[in-house]
Amino acid sequence: MIRRPKPSPHAVAVEIEVPFHDVDGLQIVWHGNYCKYLELGRTALLRARQLDALDMLSLRLRFLVTETHIRHLRPLRYADRARVTSWFIETECRIRVACEIRDIGSGRVCAEGETVLVTVADSGELCLATPRDVLRRLMAPGPGSVAED
Repeated sequence: MIRRPKPSPHAVAVEIEVPFHDVDGLQIVWHGNYCKYLELGRTALLRARQLDALDMLSLRLRFLVTETHIRHLRPLRYADRARVTSWFIETECRIRVACEIRDIGSGRVCAEGETVLVTVADSGELCLATPRDVLRRLMAPGPGSVAED
């Protein structure tokens, strides 16, 4: 995976504190938990655009995750505070969300990743292009947006 560009000005960030149950015997965050952190960031980004799961149901659409990629750079440990920043890098046919997980204490990037979503209609039919109602919401800067550092 190629290193992602810096977050866009319309990125959304959430802060987390690493809970004890997320660390392994080496006292670092178990690698599988980074998927959960990406999910928290992606959900905040979609929620800021009024495209959370319940919003999608009202549009008679659903998002399905088709790919997840994570690059681990530095470990997080119990009680570390981290910022998960998410932004869109593609929206026309599929939705690609980039994420960066940064240790707040050190300011260093711990992981970066990407999630790919496709849109499916209530009927189960795959939408080959992102529906207009979804695109309109995706393009609107949402509340909670963060400026580039």
